[in-house]
Amino acid sequence: MTEKDLLRRWRQSANKNLKTAEDMLKSNHYDWALFIGQLALEKLLKGLAAQKIHVAPPRIHDLNKLVEIAQIDLTENQKKDLAEITRFHIQARYDDVKYELYKAATKKYTEKWFDKIREYFKWLKSLY
Repeated sequence: MTEKDLLRRWRQSANKNLKTAEDMLKSNHYDWALFIGQLALEKLLKGLAAQKIHVAPPRIHDLNKLVEIAQIDLTENQKKDLAEITRFHIQARYDDVKYELYKAATKKYTEKWFDKIREYFKWLKSLY
């Protein structure tokens, strides 16, 4: 498989995840919408990182670390946003903190952060 094929897979998987996250949002599964939205951004960043380092990206979930590997410049506000979005992965994945995200993920909170996820998704796709 070529590097181009791998990058296409990262993008396709990210697109599928964003669609699934949209479906979770529509069905009021707010915590899962945020979790899968984070995963969509993670996959785009892993593809961008792979382009820079020409090997498989590390198996990490920290969006800011992936941004560093992909050598993308961010503002401090963008770094803060991505740090918060990274928390959606951790909070939804581990049972001891899962309830925290469930409580925080009100409709208003989720819509605010999901709008940001969409914006970052569009921007990251434009970097391919």
